[in-house]
Amino acid sequence: MGQGTRMRDAVARGGGGAGLAARRIWGMMYRHLALFRRSWPRLVELAYWPVLQMVVWGFVTAYVAGVQANAASLAAGVLLGGVLLWEVALRSQMGFSISFLEEIWSRNLGHVFVSPLRPWELVAALVGMSAIRMLVGVLPAVLLAWLLYGFGLFSLGPVVVLFFAALMVMGWAVALGVTSLILRHGAGAEALAWSLMFGLAPLSAVFYPVSVLPEWLRPVALATPSAHVFEGMRAALTEGRIAWGHLGWAFGLDLVWLAAMAWLFMWQFRRARERGALLTIGE
Repeated sequence: MGQGTRMRDAVARGGGGAGLAARRIWGMMYRHLALFRRSWPRLVELAYWPVLQMVVWGFVTAYVAGVQANAASLAAGVLLGGVLLWEVALRSQMGFSISFLEEIWSRNLGHVFVSPLRPWELVAALVGMSAIRMLVGVLPAVLLAWLLYGFGLFSLGPVVVLFFAALMVMGWAVALGVTSLILRHGAGAEALAWSLMFGLAPLSAVFYPVSVLPEWLRPVALATPSAHVFEGMRAALTEGRIAWGHLGWAFGLDLVWLAAMAWLFMWQFRRARERGALLTIGE
């Protein structure tokens, strides 16, 4: 058997080495990026909600500062910082989920898996698109928060990158869970792509410390990576210190969430393939 034949067989089995895997991942990402190339409404939509949220909460900050002048700096940091960082988690989750839904809406999911693309390569492509969508959506809001309200998120220092990373991984884990439910329940679960993260917001303690929650609810909140990120953000703003303990918990919980949701995704993917649902999902 010649080398060319062996290569074709490897590709047919979904193999072919890291180079071909990278090409397949990039091919999936390019398919989504091409949708933005000549569609400015799609680009505007990415930044619309983060900017709108930042402007609304900026006005709330200005009101609080007017009522109690010495609370201006703290209010700006806690509220605007919370809004901007929460958008990182939200846009990461929605960027992943919506990119997956694009495949369903275009009736392309079955075609994708007729190709040599492997499930983890699809997930890697969706993660890449999620990161791009998040950056395009959140960075304009971060810039406007600095221009309009004088709040510089990156003035917190390099720890902001760790906050971003922890929240992005959480968003991907939640998105894998949403995707698993869509594979299991079809179009009936699509609304979760927009609503599930909002349900986690009260537990994430975005605008208030975990200590404000009822005592019985605090352990539940502290089981979310986001609660530790926002506790760390408030420590950086109010005390000028890096809460390494909270960051450690955030990344540790991220790994647990990601591993659990990856297992759930693969389980539901195998079941969907056995049922033939990959060809009929969304119909």
